[in-house]
Amino acid sequence: MPKKRSGGGLTATQQAAKFLGVSVLSGAVLAGIALPAFGALGLAAKGTVESFDELPANLKTPPLSQRTSILDAQGKPIATVYSRDRTVVDLANISPYMQKAIVAIEDSRFYEHGAVDLKGVLRALNKNARSGEVAQGASTLTQQYVKNVFVEEAGDDPTKVAQAIQQTIGRKIRELKYAIQVEEELGKKKILENYLNITFFGQQAYGVEAASQRYFSKHAKDLTLPEAALLAGIVQSPSRYDPVNDEAEATKRRNTVLQRMAEVGDVSAADAAKAQKAPLGLKVTKPKNGCITAVQGASFFCKYVERVFLSDPVFGKTKEERSKVWNQGGLTIRTTLDPQTQKSVQESLKDHVYKTDKVAAAATMVEPGTGKILGMGQSKPYGYGKNETEYNYSVNKAMGGSNFGFPTGSTFKPFVAAAALEQGRPVNQAYPAPYEMPYPETVQTCSGRPWVNDGRPKYKLENESESEVGPFELKKAMELSVNTYFVQMLADIGMCPVVKMTNALGVVQGNGDKVPEVPSSMTLGSTGLSPLTMASAYAAFASRGMYCTPIAIESITQTVGGQKKSLEVPKSTCSRAMSEKTADSINTLLSGVTDSGTGRQAGLSGRDNAGKTGTTDERKNAWFVGYTPNLSGAVWVGSATQKVKMTNITIGGRYHSQVYGGDTPGPIWRDAMTGALEGKEAGQFTMVDIPDPAPERKGDGNGDGRGNDGNKGNNGGNGNGGFIGGLFNGGASNGGAANGGISLPDNLFQGQGNGGNHGRNGSGGRR
Repeated sequence: MPKKRSGGGLTATQQAAKFLGVSVLSGAVLAGIALPAFGALGLAAKGTVESFDELPANLKTPPLSQRTSILDAQGKPIATVYSRDRTVVDLANISPYMQKAIVAIEDSRFYEHGAVDLKGVLRALNKNARSGEVAQGASTLTQQYVKNVFVEEAGDDPTKVAQAIQQTIGRKIRELKYAIQVEEELGKKKILENYLNITFFGQQAYGVEAASQRYFSKHAKDLTLPEAALLAGIVQSPSRYDPVNDEAEATKRRNTVLQRMAEVGDVSAADAAKAQKAPLGLKVTKPKNGCITAVQGASFFCKYVERVFLSDPVFGKTKEERSKVWNQGGLTIRTTLDPQTQKSVQESLKDHVYKTDKVAAAATMVEPGTGKILGMGQSKPYGYGKNETEYNYSVNKAMGGSNFGFPTGSTFKPFVAAAALEQGRPVNQAYPAPYEMPYPETVQTCSGRPWVNDGRPKYKLENESESEVGPFELKKAMELSVNTYFVQMLADIGMCPVVKMTNALGVVQGNGDKVPEVPSSMTLGSTGLSPLTMASAYAAFASRGMYCTPIAIESITQTVGGQKKSLEVPKSTCSRAMSEKTADSINTLLSGVTDSGTGRQAGLSGRDNAGKTGTTDERKNAWFVGYTPNLSGAVWVGSATQKVKMTNITIGGRYHSQVYGGDTPGPIWRDAMTGALEGKEAGQFTMVDIPDPAPERKGDGNGDGRGNDGNKGNNGGNGNGGFIGGLFNGGASNGGAANGGISLPDNLFQGQGNGGNHGRNGSGGRR
């Protein structure tokens, strides 16, 4: 190779000579130049010398983008994602036939010349002159490698890609200088290794290992002579010589490579002839790129992992930085997904809700005490066709979910109960809880300014059944999911304790906003939340009051330049949301729901379990959220558009006159949990003693709220027990404490006025 000048480059004459041959013979530039115009060519070459020297001395070689493997908690593959399907391998792991084939057809004098093949330039120049067109180029493998580096650096930006491959003098100057540098720094074997790993072989395969897997379902080190010749032939024009779509053209090209290998002495003429007669022998593995290919219905979880990576600052300060790392790939991401749990979740969803149903179902399972997401699935598969969706109904909008989440109904009530217990209310707290009542006139908020019932129209609520008429204590009210009870509880403690509780439990709307301070949201779940949010919040009950933020990633290793390094990953943050006593009380209360309350159809056998049902207005949503000491899960059933009323509807082949949280999402939860927990230890809750209500006693029926009659009646007489300081004009509307209620805190019922309908004559109330 010519000696270098002190300035680091070749002499002006050498530069001009080399650039003349390369630029003249490169693509569109050559096509417009006539050979006799030597004067013009000389001027062009002379004019490029200064530009050549001004180029940076070092080629910045970006790490090659590779495939990323997403694994479950046991290290088994979930999916492979990539911007470019590539697996970088050493030259030792590439078949010698492949090495010889690519050199023979692309640059047969590769080991004899420097960065630029002057002999090849002259040969091409002569041939092009005789043909009157660009019949042959003169780029060496080194120059082709440099060009591929430009393309790799451009990434998926179409403008940058166009600039990287444009046939201009400027680009050829850059290519030439960097080729000289690469030859000096890397040597022939490393250049060949890099070239075989970077170049495109068609069918979404970048690099020889991916190409070998794509076309022959084998490693590059195992390629035979005819297989290697086929792959080497593809490089010149991956679309034209694509063996999958044009076997005849690919065969012709393969045979050309084999003939060239014989001509340069890489194989014998006999071996080449034999290989030319061999069939292509394709054993194509279809591209499997992206979360859509995930196993066990884990596509939505896979996309969640991707969104975590692209949004969490731990992987880069800016979105652009995180995207660059993700697209570069080479990541091995071990997730929290438990294959047993995931399989059980998906099978239960499939059994209970068909993908063709008018409604959908989503379920998420979380481990209490760690925040690990163990399972996530839904009834409609991931995709873009009919009865498919790309929306993850289990998560918030920012992570690929619906815009607002889904109203949770009565599954919100345990948050109110937990807040009240934290405020010191007894676990057997009682309220009148009539069948029907208006919302309170005012309820205190965190701001200090009360929420006011503006009466446009007068807000009213009622219980599910007319038989649900109080008074009730907390245990029975939770089991029956008595709406009026929990609104009265909210009016008693105010909304701020509930806000503090939901904040501590990570409860936010599907759009990321806080739950609004209005009674319907703060008690009856009229605000949209996601199953992941609910499962994580309920997990705090299971872990005796410790809330842990959900996590999906256990560890990540990245391979760059053959070296592996570990990346930092997001950690779950655990904090105390409530006292152990409060959590134990909620566990005891919600155990009653699955034992004898609205969640009986969801109850598990043989292990402690607790949960809560929820159904929203017009039955557009139905929920069951429940847990054991070691697993928490939320199941939602409804219409993503919120337009389907689940009455007189068939779901999963079963007809429902009306859907309830207990009869549709409940069994999904039960079956998913049963399979997920099979063979695993059955933990136990720490239960609290909740006294049974005292039996009714006969009284004198004098209607003063302390009588001994205990007989039920209507239109009770005068009473002195108006509801919550007279918020309802001094009386306990529709069945208050007047005329024989129950024994309640003296400071709770202070109003004056007539008792409402459905009062209870005589006292003998429950304590």
